[in-house]
Amino acid sequence: MSPMNPIDPDTPIGPGLGEGLPGAGARRTRRTATAPPTYVLTEDTPVYVISVAAELSGLHPQTLRQYDRLGLVCPDRTAGRGRRYSARDIQQLREVQRLSQDEGINLAGIKRIIELENQVTALRSRVAELVDSLEGAATALQQREAAVHASYRRDLVPYQPPTPQSSALVVWRPKR
Repeated sequence: MSPMNPIDPDTPIGPGLGEGLPGAGARRTRRTATAPPTYVLTEDTPVYVISVAAELSGLHPQTLRQYDRLGLVCPDRTAGRGRRYSARDIQQLREVQRLSQDEGINLAGIKRIIELENQVTALRSRVAELVDSLEGAATALQQREAAVHASYRRDLVPYQPPTPQSSALVVWRPKR
């Protein structure tokens, strides 16, 4: 009798396949192909090792290590403490190089510029949050105001002060 197919038990594997070989009784089942997990690559995803980041930025790997020690560009770290640079890190390395070489700014000045730019970005984000909150509060206030106006009784007459020329007194008596 031929062994059974582990994937489809109704279909035999074929005569002689797997028979008489060591371990023929315990056959492994074939793995079905599963879709690989989907990864979303953003410009903040750390993907480049230091040698690739150095090549992409046009700097020497020692320069990248120095910038990391100074806190100018701080890449993410792997479990083994290896540096992984993102596209944003590469862009920031190029900006540091431009400020240093073209503008003549020292590394301490560049670090301060980067800190201030990060602070401005954080403040802009906070302002956007506050604007959204304010708009939500204004919308809620308008809705409450509309609800109050909708609840007014329709038999009320708005008060109009008398005109200075007329001294007539008007008495209003509702019909019952």
